Amino acid sequence: MKTKQLTLTALFTALTILFAQLILPLSFTPVPLSLSLLPVYLSGAILPKRYAVYSQLVYLLIGAVGLPVFAGFKGGPGVLFGPTGGFLIAYPLMAFLTAWILELLKKKTLTSCVPSMLAALAVCYLCGSLFYAFAGHVSWLKSLSATVFPFVLFDLIKVAASVLLAPAINKTLTKASLIQTV
Repeated sequence: MKTKQLTLTALFTALTILFAQLILPLSFTPVPLSLSLLPVYLSGAILPKRYAVYSQLVYLLIGAVGLPVFAGFKGGPGVLFGPTGGFLIAYPLMAFLTAWILELLKKKTLTSCVPSMLAALAVCYLCGSLFYAFAGHVSWLKSLSATVFPFVLFDLIKVAASVLLAPAINKTLTKASLIQTV
């Protein structure tokens, strides 16, 4: 791994840690409103696939060993494998899917970011809600009601923000010779 790639990978791990702390707890669900999906989407839109995945795997590893990097300064395997752990486990898959779709489309523009990030959000919802249903011994519909439906609008706003930011960040990093374009 080259120094630039290592640095950018670590940067997206750090951004995920930082943005995971920007939360608004909700009384009706164990899932807080969080900004942690922004760096997940952006890692996939900016980094090559494997480095996007590495950035999120490192985040999960740091949290799994107990450092308080998950939402609300929580950490440990209890969080990762608890009822909301499926959302966290989805992060590397989301980063991969975003990068892979953009690679298939051979461009990183506003219009190409939309389907890649919406697909990633669908993976997040699927992994998170199924994991929650299994861990909480509730039906999938109850799981969706607690972990997906209340968040759709907020998550679409995060997708829109990421779609707008990704091309600008890509352009800036390309101009600075920190990344190569697809």
